[in-house]
Amino acid sequence: MEHRDIAVIGAGPAGAAVAIQAARHGARVVVFEKGSRGRDKVCGDGLTPRAVSALNELGIALDDAHHIEGLRMIANKTERELPWPSGGRFAPHGAVWPRRRLDAHLVAAAEDAGAEVVWETEALPAFDDDGRVIGVDAGGRRWTAALTVAATGAPGAVAKMLGTNRVPGEPFGLAIRTYAESPRHADRHIEACLTLRDEHGTPVPGYGWMFPAGDGTVNIGVGALSTMKGFKKLNLNTLQDSYRSLVEKDWELGRDLEKPRAWRLPMSAQRRHGPGWVAVGDAAGLINPMNGEGIDYGLESGMLIADLFNADPASAPEQYDLLLGERFDSFLRTGRRFSFLVGHPLMLRSGLRLAVGTDAIANITLQVMGNLVDADTPGAAGRVMRVADKTLAAAEPLLRRTRAAA
Repeated sequence: MEHRDIAVIGAGPAGAAVAIQAARHGARVVVFEKGSRGRDKVCGDGLTPRAVSALNELGIALDDAHHIEGLRMIANKTERELPWPSGGRFAPHGAVWPRRRLDAHLVAAAEDAGAEVVWETEALPAFDDDGRVIGVDAGGRRWTAALTVAATGAPGAVAKMLGTNRVPGEPFGLAIRTYAESPRHADRHIEACLTLRDEHGTPVPGYGWMFPAGDGTVNIGVGALSTMKGFKKLNLNTLQDSYRSLVEKDWELGRDLEKPRAWRLPMSAQRRHGPGWVAVGDAAGLINPMNGEGIDYGLESGMLIADLFNADPASAPEQYDLLLGERFDSFLRTGRRFSFLVGHPLMLRSGLRLAVGTDAIANITLQVMGNLVDADTPGAAGRVMRVADKTLAAAEPLLRRTRAAA
C-alpha cells in the first residue's frame, strides 16, 4: 500500500493544476489518468483571458498557443468584433491551444514540480468503514491519501461513488467539434455565431464557433443547452454540418481532419466535497452555462484546493466548498436560470437582438461569454449580472414550469 498527501483522479487542466500547485508547496502528489500519455481530450480549445491569467499564475508559458485578441459575435446579420477588456484583473488577451498540447504542457509542469503521474490506470475512490474517502484503488493497489481530488470531467463511475452527479432538473450542455484546414488559421479573433437552428428550424440556445489554432487548422464546433424544445432528438452531427455550411466559404475550409467528436457539459453538481475529498473543474459542475467554458474554472479550483490543503489539510475540503460558493455560485446560478429563459424560442430571439444590439451591451455579452464576471465584478457587467440574478430568481418558478419540452 502506497501513501501520498494528495491523490488526483484525472490529468486534465483541473487535475494538473492541483498537482502543480500542491507539489510546489511540497506535498507528495500522485495523479492517475486512465488515458495514455499524449492522449487527446475533445474540447473547443479556447482559452479565455481568465484562463490565460490562471496559466500565468501557474507559470505555464503560452509560446505554443495561438494568441487571440478578441471575440467576433454574429447574430443573424449583425456582426461585432470586440477586443478582450484590458486594465482589469485578467489578461488582456485569450488563446487557442489544442488540448493535446495544453494538457501535455500542464502534465510536464506537474512532473517537474515533483508530482508522480500514473498513465493508463483507472482510479476509484477508496472508503473506510465510516464513509470517509481515504485514497484510491488503482492498478490492483490501494493508495492512501490525506486528500483525494476528483478531476474526472463529465460524470462517470467516480461521480456516482462520490455523489457528484448533476443535480436532477438542472440544465446541461452537449457539444461537438472537429478540425479543418483554413488559410485563416492565424486569425486573431475567435468567432461565435449565436443564431443556430436545428433541421426543423427550431432556434437552438447555444452557438457555433470557429477557433483559429494558428497551426494551419481551425477548431469548428457547435454547442447546445438541454433547455431547448426537442433537445432529446437534437442531432449534433446534423447541427455541425449545418453550421459548417454557413462558415465554409468565409473561412475557406478544407475537409474535416477527423470525425466530429461530441461531449457532455455538466453545469451543476450535487456535491463538491466530503470527508477526505473534493471535486474540481467540470467534475464540480464549474462550467459557464452561457458559453460551455470551464478550463479557467478548472485551473482556478485546482489551485484553490492546493493552497487550502497547504494551509490546513483538515479544513481544506469545507473551506474549498465555501470559497467556491462565494466566488462562483451566484454567477453560475444566474447562468442556469438564463438557460431556462433562452430555451423559449421567442425569448432566445429577443435576447440575441439585445445581446449584440449596441457596442455597450455587446461588451457586457463579451465579458459574460469570456467568464470575466464574478460576484464582485465592478462596472456595468457586474451590475447587470447582479440585477439578472435577482430578477431571474423571482422568475425561476415560472421559468421551470414553462420550460420547453425536451
